[in-house]
Amino acid sequence: MSAPLFACSRCFSRHPFEELSAGQQLCKECRGAFPVVKCTYCRSEFQQTSKGNTSTICKKCEQNVKAYGKPTACEYCNIIAAFIGNKCQRCTNSEIKYGPPVNCEQCKQKCAFDRHDDDKKVDGKLLCWLCTLSFKRALAKTKQGDAERRAHMKISQLHKSKHKEGKLRSHNKRPHRVDVTKIPATDNDNGIPNKVSRNNASPAIIRGELDPNSSDHVVAMTQLKEKIASLQKQLSMKDTQLLNKDKMITELKAKHFTIESELRAKMKNCQKECDDKVEILNKRISNLLKEVASLTKSAKKNKFAATSAAENSNNSGSGTDSPSLQ
Repeated sequence: MSAPLFACSRCFSRHPFEELSAGQQLCKECRGAFPVVKCTYCRSEFQQTSKGNTSTICKKCEQNVKAYGKPTACEYCNIIAAFIGNKCQRCTNSEIKYGPPVNCEQCKQKCAFDRHDDDKKVDGKLLCWLCTLSFKRALAKTKQGDAERRAHMKISQLHKSKHKEGKLRSHNKRPHRVDVTKIPATDNDNGIPNKVSRNNASPAIIRGELDPNSSDHVVAMTQLKEKIASLQKQLSMKDTQLLNKDKMITELKAKHFTIESELRAKMKNCQKECDDKVEILNKRISNLLKEVASLTKSAKKNKFAATSAAENSNNSGSGTDSPSLQ
């Protein structure tokens, strides 16, 4: 029974289900002719419909732009896809289903929605939509690199094995020649072999032919078979070691990706905190400068009032003493 074939949604050619794309069921040729791009507004991936079309806006966003105008940034995920109100359609639907948003464990923004299901978490973490896409993209790249490495190793092993088989075949194709040293010596006159050499030689050599099933050949064959078995065991051990190392590499890459994202988020938070503290200190400095200016003004006014009062008192004293002197 042959496996069933499925039609491509664009060229309608028949292919196995594994060769078609998951989203739009396209074959490899159609996927190469029409590349996958990201929408500038909703940041979702879509495939261009024609070669001349170079727009990076999906059909849904084009319809929304025609109906509601250019969007604004969503107050939760900061994606420029809020056509109606201050929230994008994805965040509004998620808020209706799962409640208010929570902080994403990777970008530390309040744009993730808790589905209360551990199976739907990415690597045991509660991530937002953009962080899940980036994490899955990184894992897909690492898996593709591992698969290419394994295929390259398998091809190199096959080439080596074919080269060894060719050498063994060329060695076995050589004609088996009779060992002249083991042929019994004959008399010079009658051509009859000597009695001593006839008694020491094997019956196969006396007949003038070699037995392929002799003990020497059997021992050599068994030794070669044992060597081949040991080499096959070594190859299997090396293959398992390589697979384990590939797994370790993928795990380390994933850990490095998570650690790097967490460090970037921490750096952003630290920068925000420093900026907030600087703003608060600048405000305090400005308030204190205003208070200093007001105090200096009041001190100047008090001095001016004191001097004017002293002058008035002096003038009044001089006016009262003048009639008494007359």
